[in-house]
Amino acid sequence: MINLTQQSYIAGTWLAPQGSVFQAQDPATLDLLAQHHSCQQNEVEQALQAATCAFPAFSQTSISARAAFLEAIALEIEALGEQLLNVCNQETGLGIPRLTGERGRTTGQIRAFATIVKNSSWVQASIDTADAQRQPVPKPDLRKLLKPLGPVAVFGASNFPFAFGTLGGDTISALASGNPVIVKGHPSHPASNELFASVMDKAIAKSGMPKGVFSLLQGNTISLSIELVTHPLTQAVGFTGSLNAGRAIMDAVARRTKPIPVYAEMGSVNPVFMTHNALLQSGASIAQNLANSVCLGTGQFCTSPGVVVIQKNPVFVSLVAQGMDKNPRNLLLNQGIGKAFAQGVKQFLHYPEVNWVNSNNQALEPSIQPANIVLTASAATFLANPDLQHEVFGPATLIVECDNEQEFIAIAQALDGNLTASIHTTEQDTALVKSLMAELEQKVGRIIFNGFPTGVEVCGSQNHGGPYPSSSVASSTSVGIDAIYRFVRFVSYQDTPNNLLPVELQNSNPLNIMRRINGAFTTDPITK
Repeated sequence: MINLTQQSYIAGTWLAPQGSVFQAQDPATLDLLAQHHSCQQNEVEQALQAATCAFPAFSQTSISARAAFLEAIALEIEALGEQLLNVCNQETGLGIPRLTGERGRTTGQIRAFATIVKNSSWVQASIDTADAQRQPVPKPDLRKLLKPLGPVAVFGASNFPFAFGTLGGDTISALASGNPVIVKGHPSHPASNELFASVMDKAIAKSGMPKGVFSLLQGNTISLSIELVTHPLTQAVGFTGSLNAGRAIMDAVARRTKPIPVYAEMGSVNPVFMTHNALLQSGASIAQNLANSVCLGTGQFCTSPGVVVIQKNPVFVSLVAQGMDKNPRNLLLNQGIGKAFAQGVKQFLHYPEVNWVNSNNQALEPSIQPANIVLTASAATFLANPDLQHEVFGPATLIVECDNEQEFIAIAQALDGNLTASIHTTEQDTALVKSLMAELEQKVGRIIFNGFPTGVEVCGSQNHGGPYPSSSVASSTSVGIDAIYRFVRFVSYQDTPNNLLPVELQNSNPLNIMRRINGAFTTDPITK
């Protein structure tokens, strides 16, 4: 059992900051939990100086040592046992079954990155050998691979306190590629953050890693976030959260003398298109599954289906409303999210053409445990009012009713960037679906057929990103092994003596990794 001290953790040292007081709140009882103090400029400076000092040694660790470090992190998370689940449940109200599954996903993705590190092919080693006889000028020997950037600032998310939290995918992918990490812990679950910092303290000691490889800065102030991302020693940022907060970080970084990459996952409404034929064939089951998807996790998934596009079908709309009403009213993560959810619903209802299908007087009270809400609007209303594309974070969906298939295409063309889009279809809809896909490929990062976006498989072929505003960098993913490529850059070596090359580029290929040599992929050594 870990003794919680309400402290932050900087490069192997536990300390009590002197900034403003903040407290998490139990969503179920609304009781305020233990007091914490926010870190300030001094703690940011300490953490980044320590990370910068640790970077040369950590970035040069052997692949076996770095993989063992990641595996040690996974083991230490599991060693926390029930304490981690109980503490986080009190702070988030997500429930022990949900948190148990998320813990498994978190340790699984850590071990997946350990495997990738062992393989080492992720460095994308590329070699073009010299040709002294080439005319009109000799060809030099050129070799390149990916190298880490340096200290990475990571912002933990509220809705996935494990998988996107202190030791979630952003932190682990940065560590896997050789970068020290400074985590700004989410203030909704500071005790959970502290437990994860205790994990890192033990894993660092057992693995012999530099102490500056990890720090946790607790706090709830905007100034802490801005101080962290604008500090000249910060080399990259990983963020998961709201569009407003992500945009603020992006704007702050853009004002730096030397800008750095910001990989932010932000708002997404994850549109679901349902053809007329699909609803004729399976409307009842689709309606129930849609309702379950919207209500999953109280609608607090970044992939929750916030917009549904159909041809007018009053029976289907009624079935969705019935399914939503049958789902229980569950807790939101905190009162701030509850107030924002109520405000978002009310803003949609400012438009006279938006209808609340399952309205009731107590639907938004208490705000932390709202009803599950179904809204409708015509395609014309949706197309004329871009604000209806704004994410309402919680258990609500807007069903957009079209008069014809041409309006499906018009809506797809009008969409902002999203993480996902889904299409429910039959074999009779091939022409329509091909047209939809051509539009959606420009708007989203993942297209799902005859399913729903909630539930994100963690694997090499997953893409969890999309055009702005869903992500700040459309070509990146925050889930799956390719998340490692956010925190690296290519370095090329020209006519470099073999003994001075990184081991992945040496002639003998001692790691036996896949390399591209003169345009062909092979594990063969280079013989001269």
